[in-house]
Amino acid sequence: METIFGRFSGHEQVVFGQDEATGLRCIIAIHSTKLGPAVGGTRFRPYPDDATALDDVLRLSEAMTYKSACAGLDAGGGKAVIIGDPATDATEGLLRAYGRVIASLDGRYVTACDVGTTPAHMAIIRRETRWATGMDPVDGGSGDSGVLTAIGVHLAMKASAAAAFGDPDLAGRHVAVQGLGKVGRRLVEHLVDEGAKVTVADVSETAIDGVASLPGVEVAPVDDVLFVDADIVSPNALGGVLSARTIEGLQAKVVCGGANNQLVEPDDGVRLHERGILYAPDYVVNAGGVINVTDELHPDGHDPARARRKAETIPATLAAIFARSAEDDVPTETAARAVAQARIDAVGGVRRFWLPR
Repeated sequence: METIFGRFSGHEQVVFGQDEATGLRCIIAIHSTKLGPAVGGTRFRPYPDDATALDDVLRLSEAMTYKSACAGLDAGGGKAVIIGDPATDATEGLLRAYGRVIASLDGRYVTACDVGTTPAHMAIIRRETRWATGMDPVDGGSGDSGVLTAIGVHLAMKASAAAAFGDPDLAGRHVAVQGLGKVGRRLVEHLVDEGAKVTVADVSETAIDGVASLPGVEVAPVDDVLFVDADIVSPNALGGVLSARTIEGLQAKVVCGGANNQLVEPDDGVRLHERGILYAPDYVVNAGGVINVTDELHPDGHDPARARRKAETIPATLAAIFARSAEDDVPTETAARAVAQARIDAVGGVRRFWLPR
């Protein structure tokens, strides 16, 4: 029988917060602070039940540890979820109550935007705690982290193309993009500017309308886009899209996208490797967002140029992961975790459990 602590194995701390007056129900998971404070966004979703929300936050927080480590940041991994519908439940009272839960951790967890939260939400949370980032510049933040995330995904895609096809140029390449949110939409614009052919899909007709008229863009049904006969497939919606079933149907030679937790289970990385499909690990590809918000913690404040330079190291990190994968004949996911863990062991061994200064 699994114990409560067994459920949280590998995590330093899991905090449940509730405020009956505002309806707040949240979970904050701190996976590791060996490299610094746990940084990760707040996801606001109407989860079907509490167990699903807990599973999500535990997976996402662990991925943030590896993301921060691979990005070379002095930050650990954390994540938070608020259970509810942001369209109706994201009231000032609830967000401020959530801010007080974050404040109680005294800097061990730093939040930012994720699915269902916006820079405006962060500005409200910030009124209760200094440990909220990703606000609009007018409110003293760095703005929408999706901008730098999309840039990072584009750079990662070029590095993946170089590894798979021998040429980083995406002009003339066919890319299938699943999800047209704040990252996917901007990615499509970058691809179109470079001259790629792009097939897109999204559950929102409004999102489709926003890019359908761009040159070289075609629209596919949501259920079919992963299986398009393309060079590269790019998941940019919610995670859990790469499973035994979907991997079997992939025609692309490369998977490179901004969605978190794309693999349903660890064996899916093995399946991709065995099929000869180059998988760019999602937490390396989409690190632009955490790079952007972590830069807000700099003593001199946020510097867009400094954050951009950091994001421009993503291709070199991917190249090292691809090389290790090829040399050891292991999935790229395995190679990426080894790269991240090596840095955590080398740098974070003296810290163990991060406490604010």
